[in-house]
Amino acid sequence: MSCENIGISPALAAGERTLAPVKSLTFLEGVAMIVGTNIGAGVLSIAYASSKAGYLPLLFWLVLVGCVTTISMLYVAESTLRTREHLQLSGLARRYVGGFASWVMFASVCVNSIGALTAYMSGSGKLLQSLLGISPALGSLLFFIPAALVLYLGLKAIGRGEKFISIGMVAMLSALVIATLLKETTQMRNLLDGDWLFMVPVFSVVVFCFSAQYIVPEMARGFADKPAQLPKAIIVGMVTTFVLLAVVPMSVIALSGLGNISDVATISWGQALGQWAFFSANIFALCAMLTSYWGLGGSFVSNIFDKFRLGDDERPLRRFGVLMVVVLPPFALAYSGLVSFVNALYFAGVFSGVILSIMPILILRGARKHGDQVPLWQCNWITHPLLQVSIVLLYLGSAVYAIASLFGYLPAGW
Repeated sequence: MSCENIGISPALAAGERTLAPVKSLTFLEGVAMIVGTNIGAGVLSIAYASSKAGYLPLLFWLVLVGCVTTISMLYVAESTLRTREHLQLSGLARRYVGGFASWVMFASVCVNSIGALTAYMSGSGKLLQSLLGISPALGSLLFFIPAALVLYLGLKAIGRGEKFISIGMVAMLSALVIATLLKETTQMRNLLDGDWLFMVPVFSVVVFCFSAQYIVPEMARGFADKPAQLPKAIIVGMVTTFVLLAVVPMSVIALSGLGNISDVATISWGQALGQWAFFSANIFALCAMLTSYWGLGGSFVSNIFDKFRLGDDERPLRRFGVLMVVVLPPFALAYSGLVSFVNALYFAGVFSGVILSIMPILILRGARKHGDQVPLWQCNWITHPLLQVSIVLLYLGSAVYAIASLFGYLPAGW
């Protein structure tokens, strides 16, 4: 993958894109937003979701989907750099594709975000129950309070929170992986177990793990004063994400085997390593859910402001009202009994994956024809039509499989 001529156009240097006050992000904060958003409920569920397929099919999808998602994010990045206004994905779709596309894009944001936030509410309750012995509902409430508070404080607070917690997550994860490799019961041959027949359903959960496309326009706001860093932050963040997503299920499967994985994988991981690891693994899981909650939740809030043209998203009462619309339904759904933790991620990944395979391509084509300026940074060979067609067919095939497996015509993944 390559892009050419990272730089800044005169229009960008003049600051024409900054139509609303925004707080600048540092490069590390931007990378942390990518990593923190991606490393959420998905990293906890992919080991369980691949319990029939095995680790090697999972690794195959992590490589392929990671590359495809990075390409899609760079499409969105170029589109934002061609646009003076700070538009979210639904706004970019409205401007460059049309009104119907805008609603479809907004629906994708809603489905993906609600599916994710519901999974975080459910998963956090289970984790805090295992750590503190409290009820899952109380655990979810304890998670909800700091999660919603930082969302209310806005982009800069999200960026700083993502940075500090992501650094802590990497440290905890490194300790857990080293302990796993040194554990006498760890069997690396477990990574060869599984059945490639069940590989297709794993795809949609992996798609969900790379869900940071939604936050690219929000990052563009934070990089308005240094737009050349946007694509660099995307690539560094996605490479880091891939490493973490590959290492966690590798460790869990090598340690526990495919038959002994809980749907929130760090629970079984920590139990197998001992008391210290039990607490470390589940604190890591809570941090992962929290950072992803902030990334997707913040993007959802901004998309609502953009879609319904509510004006400045830093007005306190208006932001509070939109925040309640974002955070309360997932809390209710988590305890409605309607969706499970992994299924919430699976079907969110299926729907949003199809939309996000098509819409960034159309947005970029529209931005190249009707954008406000031509930035010095542009995507190069990754815009080849054959590559774009392949991406769309891959995601459409996954959606067809998901529908067929739902009705029992094809094997489910777990």
